[in-house]
Amino acid sequence: MGHTTAPAGTINVFDPHPLNWLFITWNTMEEPIRTDPDGYIVNALAESSEWLDDHTLQVRVRDGARFQDGEPCTAHSIKQNFEEVQKWAAPHPPGTYLNFHPAAECEVRDEHTCIFRLPEPDGLILGKFRGFHIASSAFWKEHGFGYQRVGTGEGHW
Repeated sequence: MGHTTAPAGTINVFDPHPLNWLFITWNTMEEPIRTDPDGYIVNALAESSEWLDDHTLQVRVRDGARFQDGEPCTAHSIKQNFEEVQKWAAPHPPGTYLNFHPAAECEVRDEHTCIFRLPEPDGLILGKFRGFHIASSAFWKEHGFGYQRVGTGEGHW
């Protein structure tokens, strides 16, 4: 106990199941918000979330969070993932109801705090955070849900 080693190696996954993207993302990425077994919203990567007004949600990232490759997960990570997903017309195969408004913005206030500015009130945003998968910067540089292979992250599921 107490001994830690640096992450090493690569995991190669092959799964022909049509929902393999779900299994992979749920086992390699984290979401700001999750649901418990009873369906209630609970914080995961987020330490807290607080509405500052009807259009502004503050999310605080859990201190000490790291990706599998050892990279720290910060508010900058959340912003990067938000901006990548906002590029897509339909980022979620289950449906566009999980999309953030195209005019929504994410601002980094400090290393652990993001401010989401929404053009209109969005009562589903915490549910959308359940489907907002956060990956390390290396993921976006190297894979990005198919960017390197097909030039986009959507439509090739």
